[in-house]
Amino acid sequence: MNKLLPDQAVLPEESAALTASFEQAIAHDEQQHYLLRLFVAGATPRSIQALERLKSLCETHLQGRYELEVIDIYQAPSALGADNIVAIPTLVKQLPLPLRHIVGDLSDTEKVLKGLDLIPKE
Repeated sequence: MNKLLPDQAVLPEESAALTASFEQAIAHDEQQHYLLRLFVAGATPRSIQALERLKSLCETHLQGRYELEVIDIYQAPSALGADNIVAIPTLVKQLPLPLRHIVGDLSDTEKVLKGLDLIPKE
């Protein structure tokens, strides 16, 4: 007897319902920890502005639940390829999944909050 197969087969409908339930539970967990990477180009005004806005948003909406890594592409140019960065500044939400890229100076608060899945998308 093959021990790798489950005793009972899971129907596709049951599997889809379990997947939807799991995804919903993950999406609504308010204790999720965020892992963010902000790519900047030195101390340009846009980079500084993006960093200040991101810190403010994180302290307001994610206090105690986030890690922010700031990557200066002048200091670490090889990091661009690993995260597929094509513009600066870019914020990468690595966790919770799904992975998201938010490009720009982060001045559009609603866009950033939607990108971080902190407010529902329409």
